[in-house]
Amino acid sequence: MSSNDLTLWQLVSAYIFILILLIIVKVKGIQREKEILISSVRMTIQLMIVGYILAYVFGNANPVFTLVILALMLIFAIYNIYQRAKIPLNKELKKKIALSMTVGVIATLIYFILVTLNVKPWYNPRYVIPIAGMIIGNTMTGVSLGVNTLLEGMHTKKQMVESALMLGAKPNEASRPIINQAFDSAMLPTINSMVGMGIVFLPGMMTGQIIGGASPIQAIRYQIAVMLGIVGGASLTVLLFVQIGYKAFFNSRCQLREK
Repeated sequence: MSSNDLTLWQLVSAYIFILILLIIVKVKGIQREKEILISSVRMTIQLMIVGYILAYVFGNANPVFTLVILALMLIFAIYNIYQRAKIPLNKELKKKIALSMTVGVIATLIYFILVTLNVKPWYNPRYVIPIAGMIIGNTMTGVSLGVNTLLEGMHTKKQMVESALMLGAKPNEASRPIINQAFDSAMLPTINSMVGMGIVFLPGMMTGQIIGGASPIQAIRYQIAVMLGIVGGASLTVLLFVQIGYKAFFNSRCQLREK
């Protein structure tokens, strides 16, 4: 065992921070103890299960295993977007979310794995699964923000859209300010994380590589490449969503749907 390996007792000692948080919310009278405990236990169990699964998959590299895990990650991300929506989604909008996530993520992964990293074999789970997780996770966050901004805009600016339609504007023209706002809101967190990276904070992937003994220069190269992949995946997916998502709010006669 390496001197840098984390022992079980060292891991247990980190839960002191959860205990401190519980004490704080208790003293402040904030009713969050149950949620904090459940989330902590759930996180631990989920990560332990994933750890054993990945240990097996890494030791038995197989394209079927890799593709199944990627499919499950993508399905869960899409489902999570549905759950995060502040307003109930209609079937048409759900289809467009699923389509944009699938196309955007797959296109980004194919290019990043085969061209940028040139992973051989292409299904090597040690590279594909962690990188896919970062791209899918960040893309999910971006699309979630885009969905909520689009929903809110179509609800609060309904009169503006209807007025534009009555003046002869097409649905995409009437919805353009809302579409642009949705794209901007979706991409802002990713852009902000790029601005602070390296000065305000060191990213998790880079930190993990350095702790694992990798050269800081090599770790930086990987982090830059991954961050650019995340930006590309998020921007492509969000752009695709806002360009087709607004159509779910209009019927075949270019009128706003009631629901």
